[in-house]
This record gives sequence, C-alpha cells and structure tokens, in this order.
Amino acid sequence: MTSASGDTTSECLFCRIVAGELPADVVASTERAVAFRDIDPKAPLHVLVVPREHHGDIAQLAAADPELLGEVVALADEVAGEQADGQFRLVFNSGPRAGQSVFHVHGHVLGGTQLGWTPA
Repeated sequence: MTSASGDTTSECLFCRIVAGELPADVVASTERAVAFRDIDPKAPLHVLVVPREHHGDIAQLAAADPELLGEVVALADEVAGEQADGQFRLVFNSGPRAGQSVFHVHGHVLGGTQLGWTPA
C-alpha cells in the first residue's frame, strides 16, 4: 500500500514503530491499534493512536474499515480515561495543509490540562 506522500508501508514511520523496528513509548495497545507518546508533546497528555494496518488518513480508514476506526477511537478513550480523567481532545489531521506530516492515520489524544483553541 502507498500513502498520500508516496511512502510505502516499509518506509512509513508509524508502520515501522508498530512493527517494533523503531522505539516508541507505548502506553496501550490492542490487537489492531497502538497508542504511544508523541515525541513533541503539545499538552501534558499527548499520545498518538494508530491502527496497526496502514491507511493514509482518517477518510481512507473510515471508508476501508469503519470498525477499525471505532477501535482506534476506543483506544484513545481508554488512554484518556487512564491518564487524563477521561477528558480529552481527539484530533485527526488529514493532508499536509491540515498539518498531517506522517501519512499513516493517527489520532492525537490531548489532555491533562485546560485546553485552549488555536485552529490555525
């Protein structure tokens, strides 16, 4: 499979993390999804939740496997419940102009503080 940026899954940063080829601070996982800390956190809790299967963005995942999207969201909720009293923001960037820099769908779980709003 090829991502929006042209990367194949063997070149995809998150596929390599999921495969254990690159280190990550994994905080939770299921059979089909993994949650790990963002290396450049924007909040006290900033965890990325990714499906183990490669999909370029949220729309591609929703079209291909809505059940897996539900599992990604459920894992995000589990992480926030354990680490941020269940109060969190879940953000999916879709495309480079929206801020997506790794073209493997990932949700940003943000919490642990009063969050502001800066959409751009």
